Amino acid sequence: MVDWVRNPHRGQGLPGPGPLPLDDPEGVRALLDLCPADAETPLRDLPALARELGIAALMLKDERARMGLGSFKALGAAHAIAREAAEVVHKGKADWANALEGRTYITASAGNHGLSVAAGARLFGARAVVVLAETVPDAFAARLQAKGARVLRRGATYESSMDAAEQEAAAQGWTLLSDSSWPGYTEQPTRVMEGYLQMAAEITGQAGRPPSHILLQAGVGGLAAAVAAHARRAWGDAPVVVVVEPAAAPALIDSIRAGALVTADGPVSSMGRLDCKTPSMIALAGLARDADLFVTVSEDEAARAVTRLAAHGIATTPSGAAGLAALFAGLPDLPPEARVLAIVSEAPEDG
Repeated sequence: MVDWVRNPHRGQGLPGPGPLPLDDPEGVRALLDLCPADAETPLRDLPALARELGIAALMLKDERARMGLGSFKALGAAHAIAREAAEVVHKGKADWANALEGRTYITASAGNHGLSVAAGARLFGARAVVVLAETVPDAFAARLQAKGARVLRRGATYESSMDAAEQEAAAQGWTLLSDSSWPGYTEQPTRVMEGYLQMAAEITGQAGRPPSHILLQAGVGGLAAAVAAHARRAWGDAPVVVVVEPAAAPALIDSIRAGALVTADGPVSSMGRLDCKTPSMIALAGLARDADLFVTVSEDEAARAVTRLAAHGIATTPSGAAGLAALFAGLPDLPPEARVLAIVSEAPEDG
């Protein structure tokens, strides 16, 4: 690991009135059932890799096939859009397929969140526009277009694409559906993060007894905050929750050190879906309360984690393997009796 810090705010969180992540998945399942491709993803036991690491158990929540979109992100925007469609249908104004006809959702994305926006919009009759930074691979743009989204290229970083999406939404009267949050913009990202609770609920149901450690990779922090919030609801204080970021994008660890939301600085990371320099306000509030340890991993450590997982039959990307990269690099104070849970968050880009 490049850097790590124990969370001094654990249990209390940061000062300020910012909203916290939701932790109750009830109701999420019914809305996601409207998405025909959704199904529970497996929690895999890897005893051979656990033996290599000298720990008691290693469990991997495998999100690579989620809703046919290749990432946990499929849960978020699809849930938020389905919730808005339900409001229309329940008022008797339209059927499900046409509930959001005439609506356009716009977002910035490093790929996977955009896929969920595109798929959810198309399912309920809306349009999707996804703003990508110039650094996002062309393969992701092609996948978005195949889902019916219009793709715009704006700026060199995720943050610049977010700014462009916000400006375009205001100019065109479109609905901004971001997976990040900031003062004055919390309702939509809260619903996106609420969708991730479906994965968290699956994990707590599949794992049985609590793991000793939970490794959660983070970009703006939505996945990590949602899973951590539900883990605390289900399992209390027992699991050690570890948040893992690229060393090139240490937004959450820097904010925890500062005791306030800050924008980090760093080069472009190969962990592209985690290469976010400004954390979500809601995610930071939740993780400051719920996480125990914040760590960063290097580009080389992430690449080695991809190779090591491939040797055990699990193909993913540096972003998808980032949580495991921290484990492989050596977590502080990890005992031999540890039962570790991690998430393989996405499929390979050619998968």
